[in-house]
Amino acid sequence: MNSDTDKPLHLGDLEGIKRSGVRIVALTAYDACFAALLEEAGVDIVLVGDSLGMTLHGAQGTLGVGMDEMVYHCRSAATGTRRALLLADLPFMSYPDATRALENAARLLAVGARAVKLEGGEECLEIVRHLVLRGIPVCSHLGLQPQSMLQRGGLRMHGARPEEADRIRRAAPLLEEAGAGALVLECVPDALAAELRAVLRIPVIGIGAGPDCDGQVLVLHDMLGLSPNPPSFSRDFLRGTRGGVREAVANYVREVRAGRFPEARPQPTPRG
Repeated sequence: MNSDTDKPLHLGDLEGIKRSGVRIVALTAYDACFAALLEEAGVDIVLVGDSLGMTLHGAQGTLGVGMDEMVYHCRSAATGTRRALLLADLPFMSYPDATRALENAARLLAVGARAVKLEGGEECLEIVRHLVLRGIPVCSHLGLQPQSMLQRGGLRMHGARPEEADRIRRAAPLLEEAGAGALVLECVPDALAAELRAVLRIPVIGIGAGPDCDGQVLVLHDMLGLSPNPPSFSRDFLRGTRGGVREAVANYVREVRAGRFPEARPQPTPRG
């Protein structure tokens, strides 16, 4: 957590948090009410995720979410955010090239985001570099990439196959070199996440990537047990509480910071 509770948190501050050994806590929110609740609980990153396609729209994935929707929800969440870093997803096909990426990232920053997140590895290096050189803080995203779900084989562990693990190992330091200020790793083997955490200067934030990350992020609706089919790596923090949503979020913050969530899990057998 940022030591100065009145100072807005920026993407560049996360490296210092990583060096301090304090785990970074992130959750999604799509409106002012929940963003303010997360901030009150001490969440470091409020992610306006394109997961809203599933949580708010009831879709099967994120592909139908467009820029206008992301701008609307980012503006709403920014109203409830003061200290926490407001991070916004660039949605599907909003960054096919560097020019479009810059235009759309600027729209999100104009309504209150302090950084943008985009999926992709080596194919996105020039886009990341282009954004960073023009003052747009960027968080990269490797492993399971929901926007590429149709191409990459749906919701499954990524990096258990040697060739997949090698692609992630190559891409992560190159993205850091291009200027990415943080890396989200989704659904990768615990050992791979731990390996990247050790070699990268920037923080590694896991979602379904085991306990050996610099921080954790979950979709709020999964964490509250509201999703009809939550991922296996999530936990219902609302169950058994008497203080409702506020207590559930506070419990999540405490468990992540203490390193008790997520727990270690059996590692997948590499497949050739």
